[in-house]
Amino acid sequence: MKNNLSSFLLISVVAGILACQPATSEQAETDKIADEIEQSLKNNLLDTWYPKAIDKEYGGYYSNFTSDFQVKEQQVKMIVTQSRHLWSNAKAAIRYPEDQHFLVGARHGLAFLKDKMWDKEHGGFYNLVDREGNPLLEREPLKTAYGNSFGIYSLAAYFQATRDSAGLQLAIKAFNWLEEHSYDSVNGGYFQHLQQDGTPAQRGQEVASTSDLGYKDQNSSIHLLEAFSELYTVWKDPLLKQRLEEMLLLVRDKITNEQGNLVLFFERDWRPVSFQSETREVILEHRNLDHVSFGHDVETAYLMIEASHILGHEHDSTTLYTAKKMVDQALELGWDEENGGFYDEGYYFQGSDSLEIIKDTKNWWAQAEGMNSLLLMSRLFPDDEKDYYGKFEKLWNYIDNNLIDHENGDWYSGGLDKQPNLKTADKGNIWKANYHQFRSMANVVDMLRGKSDLI
Repeated sequence: MKNNLSSFLLISVVAGILACQPATSEQAETDKIADEIEQSLKNNLLDTWYPKAIDKEYGGYYSNFTSDFQVKEQQVKMIVTQSRHLWSNAKAAIRYPEDQHFLVGARHGLAFLKDKMWDKEHGGFYNLVDREGNPLLEREPLKTAYGNSFGIYSLAAYFQATRDSAGLQLAIKAFNWLEEHSYDSVNGGYFQHLQQDGTPAQRGQEVASTSDLGYKDQNSSIHLLEAFSELYTVWKDPLLKQRLEEMLLLVRDKITNEQGNLVLFFERDWRPVSFQSETREVILEHRNLDHVSFGHDVETAYLMIEASHILGHEHDSTTLYTAKKMVDQALELGWDEENGGFYDEGYYFQGSDSLEIIKDTKNWWAQAEGMNSLLLMSRLFPDDEKDYYGKFEKLWNYIDNNLIDHENGDWYSGGLDKQPNLKTADKGNIWKANYHQFRSMANVVDMLRGKSDLI
């Protein structure tokens, strides 16, 4: 059955690629949506953040902004956020070369990563520093594979934009540091939590059952996949290619389960962390470790297809099959049919045949990732009965009406249909910048205009 379905998927992809161009009226509507999203990307998102987010006094980028986009007094700088801002400036410099401040902003970000966030004694990127760049060594974990993955990701993009070898050299150092300290040569994959010297953190008896300390996880794994994909586009290293292939297979065949969703956390030997046999109360207490995350599922569908493409696996029906299954399950179980948008969390409670939505809010990044993957599926499977393109249009309309702040710029952190209070919530923090929105919107515009390498 699986082989037959894989053959069908491959035929569908080929048919989609060879399909005729849309009729003139349809093309006009497609162009209209592309123009709307491009304008929102440039004028509402990027021009709101930059150059305002550049910390000219201490280096790097500001993290915290109020609802009307004023810089807050308290600032902590995280490797993830700093890297995402560097990535955004680098990609914006490529996309909008007429705006020189993006290139300036990218060089500014590189200097902070190199001079302040990289541990010159032990190697690796610190997880957190204060505004001035002093490492916050009392905050656990000191280093993560997740944070270092975004360092690699941004530095590869920086090299693409500038051809400055300093960026590539630091990306390679970070990759080699992960290889030495975080890579699990016995069970595969990477340890997420690391001490300052790179030693993987142990999950001792004193660690709370609700903590993820010491576990392997899907989130660092999918972003290592993404980072290695970005790095491989500029550095064709054999070991890097091997690790990229390993991560694709790990994410696709082990972290993604048969139902089509990601398992969130694992023991060191990749045994899933599950509370399904516990009481409802215990399950909900540990929901951060064990639930269905529709946003991560649709995001990973894209990241797997991207990695397969970068590796040159143009007819990889197994990856396409898994990616489609992930998006289809998210649409079937986590999609708001009435208003559009993907819910945040679901759970398969023991004894029930169906998934229950346990968190019906709609965070910003999941909607951005969903828009990207829905349009990609519509291009790969244009005749599918799920009407991916129609749902893409509905999701863009939802985003435009419930997430984009047309007055102050950027996106709210969650859909106002579910959380109207977020209209006055902070726009920026160490976990919220603009990477998800930028990547999705740029990809969508390129697909709509026929400029994407993936289709």
